[in-house]
Amino acid sequence: NCQSSSQITPKQLPLSQLACTDVLCCVIFVIVILGYIALGTVAWIHGDTRKVVYPTDSHGQFCGQQGTPNANKAILFYFNILQCANPAVLINLQCPTTQLCVSKCPDRFATYLDMQYNYRYNNSYWEYYRQFCKPGFDNPRKVQRPDASNHLIKSLILQRCFPDFITRNGTLTVANKTDFKDGLGKTRSVIDLRDAANGITSLLDAKEVGMKIFEDYASSWYWILLGLVITMVVSLAFILLLRFTAGVLLWLIIFGVIAVVGYGIWHCYWEFSTLRGKPHSDGDVTISDIGFQTDFRVYLQLSQTWLILMISLSVIEAVIIVILIFLRRRVRIAIALLKEGSRAIGYIMSTLFYPIITFVLLAICIAYWAVIAVFLASSGDAVYKVMSTQDKCMYANLTCDPEMFSQTNVTMVCPGSQCTFAFYGGESLYHHYIFVLQLCNLLVFLWLVNFTIALGQCTLAGAFASYYWALRKPQDIPSCPLFSSFSRAVRYHTGSLAFGSLILAFVQMFRIVLEYLDHKLKGAHNAFARFLICCLKCCFWCLEHFIKFMNRNAYIMMAIYGKSFCTSAKDAFFLLMRNVVRVAVLDKVTDFLLFLGKVLISGSVGVLAFFFFTRKIPVIQEEVPSLNYYWVPLLTVIFGSYLIAHGFFNVYAMCVDTLFLCFCEDLERNDGSPLKPFYMSPQLHRILRREQGSKLYASS
Repeated sequence: NCQSSSQITPKQLPLSQLACTDVLCCVIFVIVILGYIALGTVAWIHGDTRKVVYPTDSHGQFCGQQGTPNANKAILFYFNILQCANPAVLINLQCPTTQLCVSKCPDRFATYLDMQYNYRYNNSYWEYYRQFCKPGFDNPRKVQRPDASNHLIKSLILQRCFPDFITRNGTLTVANKTDFKDGLGKTRSVIDLRDAANGITSLLDAKEVGMKIFEDYASSWYWILLGLVITMVVSLAFILLLRFTAGVLLWLIIFGVIAVVGYGIWHCYWEFSTLRGKPHSDGDVTISDIGFQTDFRVYLQLSQTWLILMISLSVIEAVIIVILIFLRRRVRIAIALLKEGSRAIGYIMSTLFYPIITFVLLAICIAYWAVIAVFLASSGDAVYKVMSTQDKCMYANLTCDPEMFSQTNVTMVCPGSQCTFAFYGGESLYHHYIFVLQLCNLLVFLWLVNFTIALGQCTLAGAFASYYWALRKPQDIPSCPLFSSFSRAVRYHTGSLAFGSLILAFVQMFRIVLEYLDHKLKGAHNAFARFLICCLKCCFWCLEHFIKFMNRNAYIMMAIYGKSFCTSAKDAFFLLMRNVVRVAVLDKVTDFLLFLGKVLISGSVGVLAFFFFTRKIPVIQEEVPSLNYYWVPLLTVIFGSYLIAHGFFNVYAMCVDTLFLCFCEDLERNDGSPLKPFYMSPQLHRILRREQGSKLYASS
């Protein structure tokens, strides 16, 4: 049974008063989860992922679907791709030409006129061509085309046949041709094909780059995995070493980062001077002159690149040095807090592996949201519309029945029109509100993600608070503090965690809407609207980060005292305001030092990966795989290393934040007398006396 929370007197220990908080929010949260499960069930019943995975022909049949005549025809072929340049494509999201499922794309260039001409001399030519015609068409001498104007060389993208464009000597060609006859007595240019394919050139470039990136991952994945394992071992060893040598390691981090950035400045200056001094070099060529290049080594040949890097590193170096000069005393106090945090983690080692639980829960949330989104998007029956190539067809874009279409007068009024599959939809209430359901899916997803993160923060805060409020350390630390804290958070504070997460989810949802509006207004000429959207985006970005900061500290107070979310947030806010100097300096200096640790670890592993993948380590030069872009595994290792280091250091940051709030609360509740002893460690007590002594000396 849940008891009502009572006022905690100074003699009472934190964590001793347990009561269910924000019960109404807990009930609402459970109801929403049940509704989310029901939404997933309804979406699963009405949805069909095949509508997203498989292409659909003009008759609404899936290409490649087992148990149908298209079982072995998994590719979609456009009869007359020139019709895809019609403006109706942008309105209906469908190309107004017959679409057929085929087993493979054409491997030769041919038009219907070519087939008729070659049929006179070779009957086998028709046998090849007929597989790309409508079923039942068997008259190669028929003058009227079967709505198929051309066949193009094979180019498969997203299970669809597109023209295979090749640029030769700066000229766009298809099968070594720059033009062809379209069967209507007109000579068409390859440029028309490119325009009809709706940006196919960029798609082909993206396909080529994507294939090369996939090849690089396939040949270097085990080396990438080794780099991430090294990062994990180094991060764990770093945190364990902080327990014994926090001061030495942190000063090594500071001077190490200064030295690394200083070396970077010197190297950039050396490269800049070398390129500037070379005759007939690219020193005067700017980055804007060459544009975007997939090979990053091109930019390294420009002196402007090294000049920009040198200036950026110089600014970073100056900022670091200035911060250290003005905050050198606070750095010593931050080191003491980190030592205490390392000591706490040393007693509660299981906290280092809690991020794995958070990662698993987040993966479940993301997977469930993605599945529901796909099933909602694939809900509905096939909808057919009249597709016409004429600009003034009165029946264009109207729904039609493909079985009865031949009996109507639409083809007489609009010659060449067809009843073609358009999209999946319906007229029921469920289908009308699919967009609203997608928004609900997104909102609940954000709520669950924030709740998962909040649960982790409250669990870690409770475990580290149990360490701090143990009068005799480690004798008075409860057994299994992490599991006990997790149980308390789930049993007593689910409603409070859900309340704080919901507030943050609403702010994030509004930010997503603003991003969508900003994307829509990019081409608009209303300067005031763009300015207003920009201001709102800035304001809500600040609001989101402030709420995250307050929620984090509210969860810490909640883990300490077991109060409701609003009460904990209020207590945390006023406690931080009463210690605003310590918050602004101590806490942020600690975050800064931890950030330097993450940068040093990920940067060191990144430098090692750079020398390895660029074959600059002679001992293991033979083991380096052949790569198209060495930056693919390099960036993967750097980004993955930073995420792994961030996971370990996030636990450490939560520990320091919890100990800091407990430290401030301890100072207000106790005075160090036998009746009200401090719960802080002797090391922190000495730091406190030094700080108070320096204040008295300064005042005198």
